[in-house]
Amino acid sequence: MIHLENINKTYYNGAPLHVLKGINLDIEKGEFVSIMGASGSGKSTLLNILGILDNYDTGNYYLNNVLIKNLSETRAAQYRNQMIGFIFQSFNLISFKNAMENVALPLFYQNISRKQRNIRAMEYLDRLGLKEWAHHLPNEMSGGQKQRVAIARALISQPQIILADEPTGALDSKTSVEVMQILKEVNDSGMTLIVVTHESGVANQTNKIIHLKDGVIESIEENPHHNISPFGDNGLIK
Repeated sequence: MIHLENINKTYYNGAPLHVLKGINLDIEKGEFVSIMGASGSGKSTLLNILGILDNYDTGNYYLNNVLIKNLSETRAAQYRNQMIGFIFQSFNLISFKNAMENVALPLFYQNISRKQRNIRAMEYLDRLGLKEWAHHLPNEMSGGQKQRVAIARALISQPQIILADEPTGALDSKTSVEVMQILKEVNDSGMTLIVVTHESGVANQTNKIIHLKDGVIESIEENPHHNISPFGDNGLIK
C-alpha cells in the first residue's frame, strides 16, 4: 500500500539539515505500525511526507501504486481528503466550533450537505462515547475527550490510512491506554494505522515498530505481542 524508495529530505533553514537519508519502507494494507525515534530523528518529517503534507527531494513514494511526487496543492489535497485521516498530539480542533462541527469538517470538503454531515458526525461521536458532548466547544472538554473528537474527525471520511503524530503525547497514562485501545479497534476493522511516538508503551501496542535514528531506519521490529493487551475491550468501535 505504501512503498518508499530511497527517500531523502533536506531542509535549508540556514545550514542544510539532511533529515531523511535514503528511507526504504513498505507498509501493507491493514498494518498497525509505529515509528519511534528521539527528537530530531526525522519521524515527523517522514509522517508529513506519507501524509502528502511535505515534499521529498529525491526517491519515490508510491501510495496504492500511484507515484506521489510534485503534486499540485489541489491534487495533494484531493489525495489527502480521499485517502488519509490525521490525528495530532495537539488535537488541532477549531476552537469556535463544537464537537459535532469539528468532526463533520472533512465532509464539507467532499461537498456533502450539512444535514448529512451532521448526521454522520453524530454517529461517530456516539461510537466514541461522546454523543452528549456534541454541542460542547473544545475548551469545555478534557484532553481525552478532545482526542476522541479528533479520532472521530479522522475516521468520518472513511480513509484508507490513519496517520497519528504522538496521539497520546498530551494525555495522562489512563487516557493514553483508552486512546490506544480505540486505535487498535480501528485497525481491527481493516484500516492501516501509522503512529509516530517516542513512548515504548504505545509502540508495543502496534504490530511493527520502525526505529529511526538520525534520518536512517535503524531497525524494523515485528512485534508478536501487540495483541496481548493489558486492558479490556471497552467496545467503542464496532
